[in-house]
Amino acid sequence: MKNQNESASHDKSVQQIQHPFHRQHPLVLVAEQSNEGLKAHCDGCGELLSAPCFTCIHCNYHLHKQCAEAPLYLHNHPLHSKHSAAGLFLRRGPYPRDLKVYGCALCKEKCNMFFYLCLECYFSIDIKCAQLSSSFKFSQLSKHDIHEHPLTFIESPMAIDVFKRFSCSWCHEPLTDATYFCSTCPSFIIHKKCLDELPTEINHPSHHIHPLFLHYSDRNHFCNLCQKEHSGAFYGCSLCHFNINLECALLRSIVEDKSRHQHPLTLFWRQDSFICDACGTEGNYISYICSTCCTIVHKKCISLPRIIKFSRHDHCIFHKHFLQTRELTRKDCKICFNEVKLDRGSYSCRRPGCNYVVHVNCVLEDARLYKVIEDEKQCEELEEKSMQSSIIRIIEVNEAGEATKIEHFSHRHCLVLADKLEEEIDRKCDRCMLPISNIFYYCSECPFFLHKTCAELPIIKQHWFHQSNAYLNSDSFKKCYFCSQYSSGFFYRIRGYMDMCTRCAEVADIIECEGHQHFLFFDFKCKEKCNGCGERCQYGAFRCGKCRFALDFGCLTLPHSALHKIDEHKLKLTYHDDKEQSYCDICEQYRDPSFWYYSCSNCDTSAHPKCVLGNFPFLKDGVTASSYYHNHHHNLKFFRKVEGFPECSRCGKFCQEEIFKCKESTCDYIVHCKCLGLYH
Repeated sequence: MKNQNESASHDKSVQQIQHPFHRQHPLVLVAEQSNEGLKAHCDGCGELLSAPCFTCIHCNYHLHKQCAEAPLYLHNHPLHSKHSAAGLFLRRGPYPRDLKVYGCALCKEKCNMFFYLCLECYFSIDIKCAQLSSSFKFSQLSKHDIHEHPLTFIESPMAIDVFKRFSCSWCHEPLTDATYFCSTCPSFIIHKKCLDELPTEINHPSHHIHPLFLHYSDRNHFCNLCQKEHSGAFYGCSLCHFNINLECALLRSIVEDKSRHQHPLTLFWRQDSFICDACGTEGNYISYICSTCCTIVHKKCISLPRIIKFSRHDHCIFHKHFLQTRELTRKDCKICFNEVKLDRGSYSCRRPGCNYVVHVNCVLEDARLYKVIEDEKQCEELEEKSMQSSIIRIIEVNEAGEATKIEHFSHRHCLVLADKLEEEIDRKCDRCMLPISNIFYYCSECPFFLHKTCAELPIIKQHWFHQSNAYLNSDSFKKCYFCSQYSSGFFYRIRGYMDMCTRCAEVADIIECEGHQHFLFFDFKCKEKCNGCGERCQYGAFRCGKCRFALDFGCLTLPHSALHKIDEHKLKLTYHDDKEQSYCDICEQYRDPSFWYYSCSNCDTSAHPKCVLGNFPFLKDGVTASSYYHNHHHNLKFFRKVEGFPECSRCGKFCQEEIFKCKESTCDYIVHCKCLGLYH
């Protein structure tokens, strides 16, 4: 491609591209659609796939040609003239800082696919809506008295498909005429004629005794209906100090949306307290009722998604106003572990034998952890996409049906199944960097080993930490974002920037741990100190629901046993020490008996985990580190020990162990790991 702003670079045959949002494999051009059709959705815009498109033969990753070739940067957009000099940058949703990204300014949907983002104010517009700028004219107005944000004017809204789904906030009629809308507030869309003719006085069913008058204020005012503060226009009664926000005054009396609820919902103005049948929590202001089902719901709950894919469960979960069961057993929410009332709204799994259920407010609390599913067919597609094996081809099988010879995506030679090593050598799995044991695959041409379970890892994983897909890669040297360990094994890339080692990836969000009597669950908001090491948990922790016990990923993934020259036996990870004072037998320094340690019961040996494992327990000798980790002009190789006593090229001191050495034979650059700042 000639344009430098374009997001994909072609190879010489122009049949493949390397896309910046899918770096692990090239994408192959599909020029014509087959008779069977392309039964998949574009990962750029979310629409049904059609030719021409680019596809990954390894990962089931697809992009329309137009989405693949979308520019990485837009100089300006008519919907966002405020920061036209800064421009908009193409991003892949959900964005790492997506708590500030509220949704597309035009279609109001959450940015789960490709979208353009303003880094100055987090204005965002998805890739489909951004393409409208070449066909339609928008006029950005200055701040209008009626609303707190600038409004955008469009003369023919029905010419744009996304506007066909909306109606006027005031009269509730379709947007057939000239319209104003707010790119910040999803619910503020109003006909020009309605805005121009907005009444200065209204009689409102929420306040029968006096009329309400239209007021304008830059200061915040409290709305008696939604119980929130707003700025801008509002209707109020100065005699009673009763105010309602403009959008609350415009509520529809009847809501019909069969994708959310099978019957019409009727607005109920009375301000009595009630328990919402959709989410199970209390309300004391505006509600909607269904006379057929005898249910009452919050205004905000009339638009609850019917189906979502939650990152912490393998299947899609469905919203229900009550759960039918023939058992009297209590059901607990799998997030907060408090009871779920069966006669109140919740999300649950419909798979036979799966008892997964969660509170509505628990599962929808963090938008980064779920994805709204519009069609049940999408559930099947998501599950198929997450089941792709990293085994490219099975060459031979035994009588039991086990694959005895395979091709694996991470290695250039075939791998053979075995159940024991021919020599008593301390071999480590090249995926998890833990010792080889039990059944494994090995390469007969070079020293490459994989546990059988490691070889069978999916190449795409829906990890519970985030609702977007995690992609497996076998880059040789990385630091795990979660346990902070450097490793030469495999990693999953989450949210486009977080690398998770496969040891951490195997940890479920609800676990049993030998070091604690109760089960633990991951809490994203937990900032307690880790009971294993005493360090503050920065990014959430596995905590106990019954007592103040928390663990970080680093302690939870410590090897259960390890070898060290201090003892002839294997040292076992130990969780409790009854001694009042303890010392490490390796460094001979004080050891806090309340933290985890390694010990040998036969020899009464005890030591800090870091003293036993060393600084780089999961690095393989000879692994290559790219220039991302250093400023040398060649790649460097890691070695635990070095022959002789060469001088460090940085500090000038002698090197003995844990060094990086230049990969090029003609270059004598050598540096301590400590001098590179890699110790943690």
